[in-house]
Amino acid sequence: MVDRLVAEIISLNVKLLACHARLVASTDSEALHDLRTTVRRLRSVVRPLRGLPGIDQVEEAAKGVGELTTPLRDMQVLAAFLADQGLHEAALDRTRVLDSACPQVATSAPLNRLFGILDQLPSFLRTQQRHGLLKRLRRRIEKRMDKQWKQLRDAMADPTHDRHRLRLLIKRVRYAAEAYPALSHQPAGMQKRLKAAQSALGDWHDHLQWLTQAEQQADLAACVPGWRRGIQLAEQRSDKALERLHAACFGGHSG
Repeated sequence: MVDRLVAEIISLNVKLLACHARLVASTDSEALHDLRTTVRRLRSVVRPLRGLPGIDQVEEAAKGVGELTTPLRDMQVLAAFLADQGLHEAALDRTRVLDSACPQVATSAPLNRLFGILDQLPSFLRTQQRHGLLKRLRRRIEKRMDKQWKQLRDAMADPTHDRHRLRLLIKRVRYAAEAYPALSHQPAGMQKRLKAAQSALGDWHDHLQWLTQAEQQADLAACVPGWRRGIQLAEQRSDKALERLHAACFGGHSG
């Protein structure tokens, strides 16, 4: 288990370095997205290990990168939407901001701090292993993943559930299962249900954000009527996806 964990961390570090190089060179628009995806995978790997020496620092550093890049990724998604709608001037204004801001992520303090921690983490984990601190690691991960499942199931069972929180809990469960597929205890097809619910909630979240931005950004005014219709449809789709996920969770997962 420790061997696989160390190998995964080294692999993710290499992928982050590749994303870093792409950001520096401004070679493609997907570099930021790929960086965020890799950081997300890293957080999914380390989250079940909370409490072990050094892990909290990794998660905190990864969180810092996420907080730095989230507004930029949101702007990318909005710019792409505006371009698709033929609102090229509004899209171009945001693209110019991104062309300047994205390369700066590569030299940012949060990302450099994460790289510094990841460089030391494999040897740090090996030291812990030699001192017997990583015994029963498999069971530790399983217990944390089962706890995440319980949090999600409890939230879905709450008739006053909050879509923001459900989206976060679904992401945690889904990404943890991707990081540790042999330990996820999921029934067949559950990842598909989780992905569908996350996608529907993500669409709702995008519309909510756009409507909020439109209150401050005049060039988005033309989009507001469509976004108001869109968020209603997104709410309906997310409710249906959550109903299917709820049925699958309570019908097949043992917790």
